[in-house]
Amino acid sequence: MPNFELVDSSFTGRLARPLLQEVVSEACDTTPIPESRRILRHGDRNPTRNTTMPKYKLDYIWLDGYTPVPNLRTKCCVKEYESFPALDDLPLWGFDGSSTEQASGDDSDCMLKPVAVYPDSINEHQALVMCEVVLPNGDPHPSNMRATILDDDGAWFGFEQEYFLTQDGLPIGFPKGGYPGPQGEYYCGVGFKNVGALGRKITEEHLWQCLYAGITHEGINAEVAKGQWEFQIFGKGSKKAADDVWVARFLLLRLCEQYGVDVDFHCKPLKGDWNGSGMHSNFSTTHMRETGGKEYFEALMGAFETHREEHIAVYGPDNDMRLTGLHETQSIDKFSYGIADRGASIRVPHAFVQNDYKGYLEDRRPNSQGDPYAIASRILQTIATVPT
Repeated sequence: MPNFELVDSSFTGRLARPLLQEVVSEACDTTPIPESRRILRHGDRNPTRNTTMPKYKLDYIWLDGYTPVPNLRTKCCVKEYESFPALDDLPLWGFDGSSTEQASGDDSDCMLKPVAVYPDSINEHQALVMCEVVLPNGDPHPSNMRATILDDDGAWFGFEQEYFLTQDGLPIGFPKGGYPGPQGEYYCGVGFKNVGALGRKITEEHLWQCLYAGITHEGINAEVAKGQWEFQIFGKGSKKAADDVWVARFLLLRLCEQYGVDVDFHCKPLKGDWNGSGMHSNFSTTHMRETGGKEYFEALMGAFETHREEHIAVYGPDNDMRLTGLHETQSIDKFSYGIADRGASIRVPHAFVQNDYKGYLEDRRPNSQGDPYAIASRILQTIATVPT
């Protein structure tokens, strides 16, 4: 078994990544292949395997080809390993891309390439396997955003994922045919009238499932609107951070199945005087944390203003419904920044200025349906235009 640490005790360990595994054709190549590098096929059997090894349930997770927002998909298989599988132990696995908007019916095969593995709190013999989608020749599928994004281990991201919990098409706590009291007491609220009976139960169960998986889940809170919640995910490197957000979303969706509850990630599910949902993106680089300075900060903000349209393009669909200049947002067609200003495009923490313009910044424009791979990569692209 490869000698690397999956996740360290402080939740800042990196996930190892294997070399791309070749796709093997049984008809053309009869060379024996090590078990850990074989492509998984339905009905696959190895008559020489040690039948005393423990069985592990592997939930392969991927993003489909729907636009503008991909859906999470999953299917499971059972494999035998001496201990919890490392990333290099996990095989490629095929699926029907014609059922996920990723292939046509006459050429439907797509492949799942494992890129991260997480322990699952349901069972110690169960793993969550985050995957990229690749073509049968091994090239990234056109829907595979992760394969081409900028990455930097020195870039740290904190994503604040907002969402609504709903039942029968209504946010939890909304009476049928009407509305609850106006916004005011729900944010970080306590008590049944503010958060109901299910909201805190679901969000806290989700927190512990994320921590068990090694995801750096940093907290939860009830949000401004009734039935609206938020969780925060921290990660180092755009791929690692975004992987963790997608798996955290998966865990929340799966958990809510047990309660007959849906998760609405749309950025503005309620019209009127109700807050929308964002995925505020806190970011820093090694240079921002260690060198910084007012001159660099102002140049950085100039670059973010210059590339405003490119950012908005990947910050999630229907953002014009949310970024109105109201409800703690800046208008979608403007760019601004300000100290502690939640009505700005970029919020600048007091601590950032007090520390000689060193630390992190918060981009408040990404919305709750945004793809964290695309968001993190766009932020890094803009930062890369500013000389250090």
